[in-house]
Amino acid sequence: MTSQSSLNWDPVLLISQILSMQTLHYLTLSIFIPPLLTLFAEPTSLAYEGGASNVGMIMDWREMAGRPTVRGIYDSEKWGSYSWAWSGGKILGFIWREDQLNGGMDPIRGWIIAFCWILACATDIYYLYILVRRPRLILDFAITLAFNHLVLTTYYSSSFPTSLFFWGVVLAGTAMTVIIAEQLCVKREMNEGLNVAPVRAQEEEDLDEMELGQLLPRRD
Repeated sequence: MTSQSSLNWDPVLLISQILSMQTLHYLTLSIFIPPLLTLFAEPTSLAYEGGASNVGMIMDWREMAGRPTVRGIYDSEKWGSYSWAWSGGKILGFIWREDQLNGGMDPIRGWIIAFCWILACATDIYYLYILVRRPRLILDFAITLAFNHLVLTTYYSSSFPTSLFFWGVVLAGTAMTVIIAEQLCVKREMNEGLNVAPVRAQEEEDLDEMELGQLLPRRD
């Protein structure tokens, strides 16, 4: 039976649930992402970005979007977008900065991280089912998790996410989590209600029999 503290607004319980959901989500990502990147991502570009266990694979939205993570590639000035090639103290020509960083970009890596994000959202269904339990709170916790990640990835990358692919993956994962978790929690509450109803009916029947027995005259 649900405790009274969980029925009322409990800030300590609420904060602990939010922190638990966020921690479990990132823990799940840290379990899925490194081995899948090691198996399927391009090794050279992966090493250029710091390896499969780099925290940026989870916290940097540009990794999922397939964008370069090195700052200063795209400058506002026309002459800042390329650099000169020198040899023996002489200028031989110039090269675009994008050409210097082709080794760090791998579109497959972004798809792998997106797939791992969806897997993590699928496991969030179980976490919400166990930790939150109440159907009307599922949407709030799922949105809070996505919002917290948005704040953290913006802080980590020092840039607001502008990739439609990133937004699509995050929103799709959140929608899947909310829909399935709510359905499971509602189904559990309905089953618990059906289990309680026969017990209450039997108690009422026993009470009626006791009252009827008191009204009938006793025969010695």
